[in-house]
Amino acid sequence: MITKKRDYLYILFRVLVGFTFFIHGSGKLLGWFGGNVVDYSLSNILFYAGIIETIGGALIILGLFVRPIAFITAMEMLVVLYRAHLPRGLNPLQNGGEPALLFFAAFLVLLAYGSGKLALGNLFRNKKL
Repeated sequence: MITKKRDYLYILFRVLVGFTFFIHGSGKLLGWFGGNVVDYSLSNILFYAGIIETIGGALIILGLFVRPIAFITAMEMLVVLYRAHLPRGLNPLQNGGEPALLFFAAFLVLLAYGSGKLALGNLFRNKKL
């Protein structure tokens, strides 16, 4: 039975990952969902993270450019793990890196499987301009 619903479960996975990533970014940039707005400075790495997370999360939800976005966001999570969490120890449960590690794993799945069947990006495929 689950095999028959695989496409729908994948859509749910993609939307949940995208939405969760979007709320991280929009919290940084706009203070939404109880987030703390970061300094809008070109020298602030959290500003760039907020942009990647907000735009990347929205595009993943919609199913647009999922593979390239998944690559970019996976690389962001590696940077976050390296710069923010690993200096505090190797154990993700103790260094606060568990969300970044889980996001990284989710982005690898999105990178491998793409947008799935029900995605806005599918509207533009096989169309002759």
